[in-house]
Amino acid sequence: MSQSRRSFASDNVAPVAPEIMAALAEANSGTVHSYGDDPWTGKLQKLAAEVFECELAIFPVATGTSANALALASLTPPFGAVYCQAESHVNSDECGAPEFYSAGAKLIGLPSSDGKLRPAQLAGPIAHAREMGVHHVLPASLSISQATEWGTVYSCAELAALTQTAHELGLKVHVDGARFANAIAHLGCTPAEGSWRSGIDVLCFGGTKNGALAAEAVIFFKPELAREFELRRKRAGHLWSKMRYISAQLVACLHNDLWLRNARNANALAARLAAGLQERGLALQQPVQANEVFAVMPATMISALHAQGFEFYQWPAPPDQPLPVVRLVTAYDMRAEDIDALLAAIAPR
Repeated sequence: MSQSRRSFASDNVAPVAPEIMAALAEANSGTVHSYGDDPWTGKLQKLAAEVFECELAIFPVATGTSANALALASLTPPFGAVYCQAESHVNSDECGAPEFYSAGAKLIGLPSSDGKLRPAQLAGPIAHAREMGVHHVLPASLSISQATEWGTVYSCAELAALTQTAHELGLKVHVDGARFANAIAHLGCTPAEGSWRSGIDVLCFGGTKNGALAAEAVIFFKPELAREFELRRKRAGHLWSKMRYISAQLVACLHNDLWLRNARNANALAARLAAGLQERGLALQQPVQANEVFAVMPATMISALHAQGFEFYQWPAPPDQPLPVVRLVTAYDMRAEDIDALLAAIAPR
């Protein structure tokens, strides 16, 4: 097995999917209008509306950070608050980009042990904010991750309950969907059921972790919320002149359900890995519902696997967990043999 196949560090390390590379090659011919006035971007708008079964506004960007930050800036004024899970990517892994692009909005992290937020967590903080009046930031938006940073997935019922409470409290709902494909593959629902029909206002649809070269999309299910987005994207330097190359990737993702087929493979391999770890006596920190496995692993085992060339990250363990926790991520292009090699290195069956 090649060294690269020993990387479980992230789904970002995977190569571009052949179908997407072929789409890029096809787009790389002739001259077309720039800044999104091209056939691929037009096709993306129509295809996304078909996939999500609604009228929508979709905006391609190249990175997940730009997608999340610009989406939240469109929902949240500079004096506003974004409520999110404390360990969420927008709160802990984007170097203040949401605050920067919103010109000062405040992110307020709410705790949970599994990456999910519950409706009951919202009322108290928002009541406090309103009681404080001008002395507190204005409650404006809720940001959740699907799948979450702990690899867990909100059910459609959980989403609907959470978004209903958020809307009743005057919040718009944003989803960081870097692994949205993995979540939908796990749920087995339609993209519509897993998004706007469950109350989502804005979805950052991830492609890069699922086989794309560099392609994300900000999808507004209420197009009126997108009035400022084009200007914000341009001002932030994220309006590509050669937009066809991002749009072509996203079209290839959505065409014939490539995005879901890729995600199903990654999810199935994560389930195979989780079962094998448990067979070898290792505990899982969270249920495996997407393509991330969080396992409790002795430090000696971690060192031994690293010495054999396996790559993965040690994750911050909860206070009640004395042993280290590691994150193992499966990607769309991995094979059963890659999983079995890691399991064999831990202990033969």
